[in-house]
Amino acid sequence: MPAEALAKEGYIGMHYVYFLQSVAFPDQYYTGLTKDVQARLADHNAGKSKHTAKYKPWQLVSSHYFVSEEVALAFEKYLKTGSGRAFAKKRLR
Repeated sequence: MPAEALAKEGYIGMHYVYFLQSVAFPDQYYTGLTKDVQARLADHNAGKSKHTAKYKPWQLVSSHYFVSEEVALAFEKYLKTGSGRAFAKKRLR
C-alpha cells in the first residue's frame, strides 16, 4: 500500500530509511532515517549535515517506509554494515 494511503488509514508514525547519492561525487552514498524524506533531502542539500555537506548536492535513490520505528532503525543499521552496503549496492541503486 502506498505511503499516502497508509497515512490516510491512520498510520501517521511512518519512519523512512532513505538512500542518497551525491550528484557531484557519484561514488558517495548516504543512508539515513527520517519521518519526512523531502525535508531531509532539502536539509542535506542545504549543507545542514556535517556528514554530507562536502558532497552536496544529493539525489534520492530510494526510500523505504516502516510503521515501526524499531524496524526502521534496525534496517538503517543493517544498511550501514558491510553486508548491508553490499545489499544496497546490488538491490537499491
